[in-house]
Amino acid sequence: MALHFVVDAAADARVDDRVALTGAEAHHAAVVRRVREGERITLGDGRGAWLTAECESVGPKEVVVRVIAREEVPAPTPRLVLVQALAKGDRDELAVQAATELGVDEIVPWQAARSVSRWEGAKKAKGRARWQAIAREAAKQAHRAWIPEVAEVATTRELVGRAAASRLVVLEPTGAERVSGLDVAGSRDVVLIVGPEGGIAPDELAGFSDAGATIAVLGDTVLRTSTAGPAAVAVVSTRLGRW
Repeated sequence: MALHFVVDAAADARVDDRVALTGAEAHHAAVVRRVREGERITLGDGRGAWLTAECESVGPKEVVVRVIAREEVPAPTPRLVLVQALAKGDRDELAVQAATELGVDEIVPWQAARSVSRWEGAKKAKGRARWQAIAREAAKQAHRAWIPEVAEVATTRELVGRAAASRLVVLEPTGAERVSGLDVAGSRDVVLIVGPEGGIAPDELAGFSDAGATIAVLGDTVLRTSTAGPAAVAVVSTRLGRW
C-alpha cells in the first residue's frame, strides 16, 4: 500500500497539478519514510479529498509530487461519535488514538464528575489541540480520508442535549443491553459515552437515562477507560456495516 500524507493543498489540487509537502510532513516523507523520486504515494486533506501522486523531487524540507488521480470520498453516515471522559495519565489519549484508527468520526472530551484530570482555563484549548494532533496522526496512519474533529470539552448537561438529535449509548458495566445487540440503523449519529476511571456517577447515569439514552454493556469483563471506547467503536462499526 502506498504511503499516505496529509496536506491542506490536497483540497484544491487536480490531476497534473504539483503539490509540495513542506515542514514536518516533508521531513516525515523524506527522512522518516524515505520516499524516492518516482514512488507513488497518496495525499489527503482530511476532509474527503484523496489523491494519488508521484514523487518528482525529494528533499528534507520539500517534497514535490505530481497528482495522477483524484477521488472525493463521502463522509460516513450515520456518524459515529466517541464521548471520552477526561482521564489521568495518557489513558484518554490512548482512547483517542485507537478510536481514530478504528473509524470514529468525532471525538468529544467530557468533563465528567469523577474525572481526575480537569481542563480549566488555558488547558481547554491546549488539551483539545493535543487530542486533535493525536487524531490527525492516527488518521494518517490508518489511511483515512476524513480526520475526526475534536469538539470542545463538554459538560454532562451539554451531552444530554444531544439526545434529541442523536442515539446516545452509555457504556456501563451494569447496563441491561449489550452493545453488540443494539439496533443502530438509521440516520441519527451514534454517540458512545465512556466514563473516567472511577466510572460514571449515579446522577449522570440518571440524567442520560431520563434523556432516552441506552445504558449498555460491552461484555462480561470491565474494560479500562482507554479501551472501552475503541472496543465499542469496533462493535458498532460492524453493526453499521462499515466492517
